[in-house]
Amino acid sequence: MPFLQTGIADLLIFEPTVFGDNRGYFFESYNANTFKANGLEYNFVQDNQARSTYGVLRGLHYQLEPYAQTKLIRVLEGRIIDVVVDIRKGSPTYGKSFTIELSAENKLQLLVPKGFAHGYAVTSETAEVMYKCDNFYHKASEGGIIYNDPALNIDWGIDLNDAIVSEKDQILPKLADIHHNFVFNS
Repeated sequence: MPFLQTGIADLLIFEPTVFGDNRGYFFESYNANTFKANGLEYNFVQDNQARSTYGVLRGLHYQLEPYAQTKLIRVLEGRIIDVVVDIRKGSPTYGKSFTIELSAENKLQLLVPKGFAHGYAVTSETAEVMYKCDNFYHKASEGGIIYNDPALNIDWGIDLNDAIVSEKDQILPKLADIHHNFVFNS
């Protein structure tokens, strides 16, 4: 099965089958039938791509319902530490973070469902990140958690003194102070 469990309900790692030979490699980065065969049906409507340099830290972001987004994240070049935090009220893993290295080399992808805050830090000289979304960006529904919340104690894989963080992300609230409308459905 191409989906690996993370220990957090609904948060999955997608490990595509890679076919390689002396010419290079080929793999399906997304196939709706593969996802559907594993009980995962999404209508991805927007692709986002970002290029960043070492030390850039983006996040932790989410969009409120009804504009929440499920994301399928992968790295086209370089490597990142990808981080999610479960913010679904009633979830047994509420407030828990999950980190994974995504890279062009390992070709792993992270399927981040609605109800999670998401961010990443670039750990290579540069990184190009692409992600699919099942809902459109809606500025008025933006929310987030400060990346250095001591309650989360996230290891971003970089020295936070050298992190390059947007002004917007530097003023996000701590987990204990966020307002959201996500509910865990078991």
